[in-house]
Amino acid sequence: MLNLTDMQTIRALANRHHFSFSKGLGQNFLIDPAVCPAIAAYGIPDADHAALEVGPGFGVLTQQLALQAKRVVSVEIDRRLEPVLAETLQDLPNASILWGDVLKLDLKQLFAEQFGDMPVAFCANLPYYITSPILMYLLESDVQFASMTVMVQKEAAERLCAEVGSRAAGAVTVAVQLRGKAEYLLDVPRESFYPSPNVDSAVIRITPHSTPLCSAEESAPLLKMVKAGFAQRRKTAMNALSSGLNCPKAILAAAFAECALAENVRFEQLDMQTLLSLSRAITARL
Repeated sequence: MLNLTDMQTIRALANRHHFSFSKGLGQNFLIDPAVCPAIAAYGIPDADHAALEVGPGFGVLTQQLALQAKRVVSVEIDRRLEPVLAETLQDLPNASILWGDVLKLDLKQLFAEQFGDMPVAFCANLPYYITSPILMYLLESDVQFASMTVMVQKEAAERLCAEVGSRAAGAVTVAVQLRGKAEYLLDVPRESFYPSPNVDSAVIRITPHSTPLCSAEESAPLLKMVKAGFAQRRKTAMNALSSGLNCPKAILAAAFAECALAENVRFEQLDMQTLLSLSRAITARL
């Protein structure tokens, strides 16, 4: 198995397959030998689990996942990596590549075809530019992950693990913590990558709640409300929701009163239980 944290090996692979790194696709590959084994250990609790990965790059994390998991499916959008991954994963028969955009995949179909009844962990070094869209897509999907262990930009990691109701929180914070508990696991400095990015990274893990905070029917309007509220966070929550949801202020005023909220409260001040109550109050009046 090739050592994909060795710079000489990486450069030789790139030269052999005429591959150049794409800034547009956020291709910064890990060269710290300790990070990927740690992600795999955090993400894959036992050998009966399967793993779904997005953006395998040269396969450095894919290799470690394949050593820990029963099956690994990695989704990659850059077909230039096809000959590279064919070489780096050739000794790992339980790892396969699915070419395409993860945001356009039918995850329910993918799970049925690729994983069967196996519990599935999501593990990935996510490209910075598409971290939130990917997490939101996965969190709002109708598939169940055993856990989600991801490396993201440090600032994003802090936001994802922030307390709902604090200034650091955002729509993705609520989406994450609606589905599970977010834990900040470890820092990954920028020097751990090639090419080296301009920011540091961190690894977090999201563990699903044993009991959902709300029903599936309540989740969609809640997340719609949250996106609208955080999209205009400089406004009061009332004004942000009025324009974002195209909702009459009279309806919102009644919902705010039911939840004992001042009409000048800001959206970032609302904790999870208040958000749930407000969403239910608004939905009941629409």
